Amino acid sequence: MRELVLNCMESQAEAWSDALLEAGALSVSVEDADSNTTQEQPLFGEPGSEPDVLAWRRNRLAALLADGEDPAHLLAALAQSVSVAVDTIAWSVREVPDADWVRLTQAQFGPIAVGNRIWIVPSWHRDDASVPAAADHPDIVRIELDPGLAFGTGSHPTTHLCLEWLSEHLRGGETVLDYGCGSGILSIAARLLGAGATRAVDIDEQAVTATRQNAAVNRVAVLACLPDALPAGTSDLVVANILSNPLKILAPMLSSRVRPGGSLVLSGVLERQADEVALAYAPWLPLQVWAARDGWVCLAGCKPV
Repeated sequence: MRELVLNCMESQAEAWSDALLEAGALSVSVEDADSNTTQEQPLFGEPGSEPDVLAWRRNRLAALLADGEDPAHLLAALAQSVSVAVDTIAWSVREVPDADWVRLTQAQFGPIAVGNRIWIVPSWHRDDASVPAAADHPDIVRIELDPGLAFGTGSHPTTHLCLEWLSEHLRGGETVLDYGCGSGILSIAARLLGAGATRAVDIDEQAVTATRQNAAVNRVAVLACLPDALPAGTSDLVVANILSNPLKILAPMLSSRVRPGGSLVLSGVLERQADEVALAYAPWLPLQVWAARDGWVCLAGCKPV
């Protein structure tokens, strides 16, 4: 096994760690880059609580790579996600001694609660007593999802924002288009929340395959395909959790896919990017920030009739 090792500052550690996990790293650990030097910085919190600062002044991130994973691909995804140039990132690759990586990787991913209704549950926590049972809580939606090759384990704030929007606004029977579906988590959630015909699109064949597999595991019907295979027509809801630049480029197409009176929901947008993304969609429909979390926003709007 190998690890991609990156150096970053305190203000970057959390966002970079999240981005690496979303990009496919099996796990990410944060280390003090000044460890074992005179600059080493201890972190202390009050008894029973976490420290106020969860990173050091200078940090070393160690991202565990899947077998055959090209570190350059992970770097490129990270750079795009956090809006930095690849050539400004100091990095290296190091070998990791053999260990029980299945167990260690699984330990990184436990059940995730999203809002009051949705739980994302890895298969190895299927019988976890801490997760409400669907039979006892009919309003609870459980999505069984294991980390894999496609983006979207449910841990990123943008995924949470989209899931919360779906939970609050879907009434049942809506047709849905999930553009940039990754693991298919939003499509699957929509179906489990009562949506009707749902299509999931991604430019990555692995994402399309992952979405089909995850939909089958969750026993829902989702039509997953590459963009060229997407049938013509509009949907009651179009949701896209990508990044701001692709979202701006896709504005004419995504807007055209929303039926009059239908909704468009976008995320993968930093708070400072919200106005420029909304401006890109203004010729077709008005978008406003629906909610924000950890520096990210979810934009939503209704297409005029």
